Amino acid sequence: MNVAELGDVLTRVLPVLVFFVAITVVAEIADAAGVFDVAGHWASRAGRHRTPLLWLLFVLVAVACTIVLSLDTTAVLLTPVGLAIAVQLDISPVPFALTTLWIANTASMLLPVSNLTNLLALHHFEVLGVGHAGYVRLAALPAVAAVVGTVLVLYVLNRRNLHGRYLPDAPPDPHDLVLLRVAAAVCIAVGPLFALGLSPAWVSSVAAVVLVAAAWARNRDLVRHLKVPWQMALAVAALFVVIDAALQLGLQPALASLAGDGTSPSDLARVAGVGALAANGVNNLPAYIALESVTSDAPARLMALLIGVNVAPLVTPWASLATLLWAQRCRARGIHIPVRSLAAQGLLCAVVSAGLALAALVVTT
Repeated sequence: MNVAELGDVLTRVLPVLVFFVAITVVAEIADAAGVFDVAGHWASRAGRHRTPLLWLLFVLVAVACTIVLSLDTTAVLLTPVGLAIAVQLDISPVPFALTTLWIANTASMLLPVSNLTNLLALHHFEVLGVGHAGYVRLAALPAVAAVVGTVLVLYVLNRRNLHGRYLPDAPPDPHDLVLLRVAAAVCIAVGPLFALGLSPAWVSSVAAVVLVAAAWARNRDLVRHLKVPWQMALAVAALFVVIDAALQLGLQPALASLAGDGTSPSDLARVAGVGALAANGVNNLPAYIALESVTSDAPARLMALLIGVNVAPLVTPWASLATLLWAQRCRARGIHIPVRSLAAQGLLCAVVSAGLALAALVVTT
């Protein structure tokens, strides 16, 4: 790889990494300000002491968080919220734990900012003449189908724990109302701005600057203790360089033979299947980076790959960063779900959700 090629790779990955770092700052400050805590208590109040309704409201919060702030934010911040709600209301935490994990992955299709893989794919959609608006139109029906499939599987598997009523709502923790309102307003505003097609890097950067300024004015210790994922950003940049070099050294022909070509339903299923196997075998981010080079010749093929690497990584514990972050938060709360059970149920959800999303993509195209 020469200097020019390295520059091209870094030019492409830089906006993605800026978004990743900035949106993490937004999410951390929003969490410290109490946005997610209040959202969880809102859900418990709005549930009217009916467990099924409370769960559905939590699903809506998780979907919205994933679409606007990315799947990793949902895994990091909503997992403890869901588990805390379950403990406070004396109901099983398992449905809430699985809901957070699976929704974080399967709801990450609609907007480019919902998943780093989508942001990476946006470059190819623009090259293909589809652009941001075209991406949203193409992803809309598969995104809805994936979420519907996930909710159906979750309810079938956990229906015994999702019946009945719960005790009166626990009061929300006290928060700085000024910072809470500013953080909530920023979180609500970034969603429409992302959907309009504005640069995710710029929108997230401005949002981060606004919240850092607000937090500095209200509580400087909060800013001093922010956890900015610099190391992870550098690791992603290095991963790009390594995979790009591997593709140039002969990996690309092998991947092309696996992914095939064409846009018939069977061709799209093949692409999604290869993406799903690679994501569960290694991790969804390197799986996407490697396979995009052999699937970016048509919008439908690229969207099929996103279905495979976004919706289907639910089987292995390392299939996505969101899964690793979710497991860490569950362990911190003393929640343990056996790996075999998690894999078997995750496989069922992956097949149903990815299958419905793929069928929706076929209908769309």
